[in-house]
Amino acid sequence: MSYVAIKHLHVTCAALSGSLFLLRGIWMLRDSPALQQRWVRIAPHLIDTLLLASALIMVYWSAQYPFAQNWLTAKVVALLAYIALGTIALKRGKTRAVRIGAFSGAVLVFAYIVGVALTRQATVVG
Repeated sequence: MSYVAIKHLHVTCAALSGSLFLLRGIWMLRDSPALQQRWVRIAPHLIDTLLLASALIMVYWSAQYPFAQNWLTAKVVALLAYIALGTIALKRGKTRAVRIGAFSGAVLVFAYIVGVALTRQATVVG
């Protein structure tokens, strides 16, 4: 498989992951029973596993590593924040207000990650 194919897989998985997170967040806001569907609990893990695997392959093949490249370091740190906020938004938030705040923060962090990926700059403006 070529680098370009792995990159396309990564971008596709990122789009699917973000879209599914948005959908799950909307369902959370509406207290929808759809959140309890089996596929909704399984699909994010599969997609995110492919997303991470493709990222690791690209890092290895390109020899561009976090902590050596500022933009990759920014993506990794932002990813950790996104995971934490997403977990609070969809599972661990004790109140609706906390979940909404965490969901909003996670969406903003996801947008930042995409901006960094597109510009390869840790400081993304506008």
